[in-house]
Amino acid sequence: MPAVATGSMVRREIGGDHICLLAFDRPDSSANIFDAATLDELSEHLDFVENDNSLRGLIITSAKKSIFMAGADLKTLLKQAQTGDMRAFIAQGQRTLNRLAELRIPTVAAIHGACAGGGYEITLACDYRVASNDPSTRIGLPETTLGLIPAWGGCTRLPRLIGADKAAEVISKGKLYSAQEALKLSLVDEVAPRDQLVDHARKRLRGGKRKPSLAPKFDQEILALRDHNPAPARALEVIKKGLSVSTQQSLVFELDAIVDLGKTESTQNLIRNFFLAEKYKKGSSKAAVPKVVHAAVIGAGVMGSGIAQWLSSHGVTVILRDIAREQIDRGLANIEKTYADAVKRNLMSAEKAKEGRARIVASTAPMELRDVQFVIEAASEKIEIKKEIFRELAMQAGPKTIVATNTSALPVGELADATVSPEHVIGLHFFNPVSRMKLVEVVVAKETSQETRERSLAFVRQIGKLPVVVHDSPGFLVNRVLFPYLLDAVELFESGLDADKIDNALVQWGMPMGPLRLIDEIGVDIAIDIGNTLEKAYGRRDHISAVLLWLREGQMLGRKTGGGFYKYEAKTQTPNDSLIQWRRALHGEPEGAEGPNIPADWHRDPRLRLNEEDLAHRLIFLMVNEAARCVEEKVVDSPEDADYGMILGTGFAPFRGGPLRFAEHFGLKKVVDELERLAQSDEKFSPCEILKKHARDGTKFYEN
Repeated sequence: MPAVATGSMVRREIGGDHICLLAFDRPDSSANIFDAATLDELSEHLDFVENDNSLRGLIITSAKKSIFMAGADLKTLLKQAQTGDMRAFIAQGQRTLNRLAELRIPTVAAIHGACAGGGYEITLACDYRVASNDPSTRIGLPETTLGLIPAWGGCTRLPRLIGADKAAEVISKGKLYSAQEALKLSLVDEVAPRDQLVDHARKRLRGGKRKPSLAPKFDQEILALRDHNPAPARALEVIKKGLSVSTQQSLVFELDAIVDLGKTESTQNLIRNFFLAEKYKKGSSKAAVPKVVHAAVIGAGVMGSGIAQWLSSHGVTVILRDIAREQIDRGLANIEKTYADAVKRNLMSAEKAKEGRARIVASTAPMELRDVQFVIEAASEKIEIKKEIFRELAMQAGPKTIVATNTSALPVGELADATVSPEHVIGLHFFNPVSRMKLVEVVVAKETSQETRERSLAFVRQIGKLPVVVHDSPGFLVNRVLFPYLLDAVELFESGLDADKIDNALVQWGMPMGPLRLIDEIGVDIAIDIGNTLEKAYGRRDHISAVLLWLREGQMLGRKTGGGFYKYEAKTQTPNDSLIQWRRALHGEPEGAEGPNIPADWHRDPRLRLNEEDLAHRLIFLMVNEAARCVEEKVVDSPEDADYGMILGTGFAPFRGGPLRFAEHFGLKKVVDELERLAQSDEKFSPCEILKKHARDGTKFYEN
């Protein structure tokens, strides 16, 4: 019989072969994480191992179903980052893992399930690593995606194990790898079936202690960062410096770097974003909701075909319907391309793609929808067309079928009024491209029932998307907050600022692309449709400028037609010369005028003298103002919904935490003062009441 010692976090067993097995098993939790108590308990077990001379080896494993070790407790880390107490916790982890690395007996990690961050670093402190071939096994060091670096030996031990250049790539990308991918990268020594994992680990111990590797050379340059996250560059710096010193000195570099990063606003925001993702992924409802197996999508355009592909790839059988045969054919071609790309990028196997395609039935004829649990309308953004579809669907759908619209701005309640069961109508606003954008705005209309809301949220989570609940109003959250920013950028261009100058200012600030390039991606025609809907509701701040109408008239609709604010040829993007000529004519400049493309009276327009930072702030503050209005008018339930919705839906600089979190860090009073200054010449900048109140009272949207 093996001797067993049970602790609160780690179970110890010693077999007749004198091999000690430490199994992490955090009570009342599906996950194992490292906090101070777990490190203390691991240290006690290491005391025992160090003092028992009969032991011949040590195996580290987990008793959890799908998690080996999820890493350090991020809640603790965030709190310590805010209070400046991170150093002691990280140093404790380094000391504990060092003791494991320095044991006289051979050690092996038997990895099954998620093995991330500190969870992988404990395996690096072992001599060998054996991983299960289960799909739940994912291995890596994602710290840099949270604005941190691996500081429990990751930046020190991994380069010595697999080579500095390879380690630098693994650490700076922050990706989690499957067991087979990890084996190719030498992150693990062996892959074994789950039921044989510990047996394979025991065999590895026969090899004795691992021989130390020679310190490898480092050939990578530390490049300037594009995404404003300083962590990858700091990690590379630690790797480079650490190669020429002792392990102990390299660990000091790790410690100093992670403490410095933890103090920054960007890192604290990236960690908060992680928790928001978990919150929206899990939801708060405990009610059991039946899984969706049958759905229908009405409209086979870009969005409809994208939604159908996504549902089918997540196990849902889909009826894809459109009145036009050519639209069906184009839609099926889009679906085929998305599946082919996914296989090419190793996101799914060819077999899974084949199964997904087989779940789609496309038709131009009306089909029986009574057994379908969800119908998603994805027709063109015209309210009368959508109303007609909803009238038909009301007659064709079953009594419990939820009828959803994918509209990006039109009122869901008005569509619900066209049906006999408005309580079953909801908005499910997917974003383009559906295969890459995680957000779905779940738009609750006045008569939407609680059951419809809960079933819709569960459905969105079932298909691997992140839902944010929005109350029905023009533009919902994302487009309402985004469009004042986009349309002011258009006005700035029309007044004489070059597209490159505007877009570069926002990319430098942290946006994934500039506003004019984004309009080209959305499509000028779609931007006009959404802008018209919003202008009717909100007036001047969503005004459509003449340049957009001119582009539409000339069929320059953006990337899809090869030209908009820019010309797109192959992989190049250049200024649209015909648009610049139009602007010259608008301002009365002679045809052959030389010099910058600005109007002759530019000295009278202060907008044309904005520097890069002021230009970015002018546009971003419009988003701040509109996001604050959405909180004020209860379009969303919380500031987190507004901020995370904008991060997911528009790529709003994640390291800035969203429009409202950024405004608080920048200073709400400074934001309001600047908006009031701008409002003197343009009413659309008038700060909303909730912003003025917070600025006046010194209060905030967030407590921390």
